[in-house]
Amino acid sequence: MSFKSGVTTRVDNAQAILDALKSLTKKDVLVGIPAEDSDRDDVSFGNAGIGYINEYGSPAQNIPPRPHLVPGVKSVEDQTMPQLKAAAQAALDGNAAGAERALNRAGTVAARGVKNYIKAADFTPLADSTVEARARRGRKGAKAELARRAAGESPGTTLAKPLYDTGKYLASITHVVRDKDADS
Repeated sequence: MSFKSGVTTRVDNAQAILDALKSLTKKDVLVGIPAEDSDRDDVSFGNAGIGYINEYGSPAQNIPPRPHLVPGVKSVEDQTMPQLKAAAQAALDGNAAGAERALNRAGTVAARGVKNYIKAADFTPLADSTVEARARRGRKGAKAELARRAAGESPGTTLAKPLYDTGKYLASITHVVRDKDADS
């Protein structure tokens, strides 16, 4: 005959949970173009500067705003939220590494969302001078866009896509998970 005592032993992981929660609350997921990785040979400032100018516009340079970072991240909120919830759950389970992995998954999804948004959005068409400069550099579609415009058609974005010229800017969009108190 056997008796059950009704006593169960549990591991006290309260400290691991507190440590993981503390770690999670000190993290940021940033999506965009890290300034330190944005150097380019073809312009005097890097991809981070290009992103800022295109996101907010530059009246001095006659560049209209073409918001893409914020709307791109918002376009995939339904996919990033489960990852952020998974990060919180991992922290509640005392799993700081799992929480960071989930934050990285959320960042990857958000960066991909920005790239897809750039490819799909209907931005303000490029100025004639910009399309002409692209044509001089032999960019695909630029000469055809100039011909369309010369024939009296409205400026379009199918042949000369704003925010997409060499592909360097699009390729530079990424994410980082970092401590909130980190420099830049």
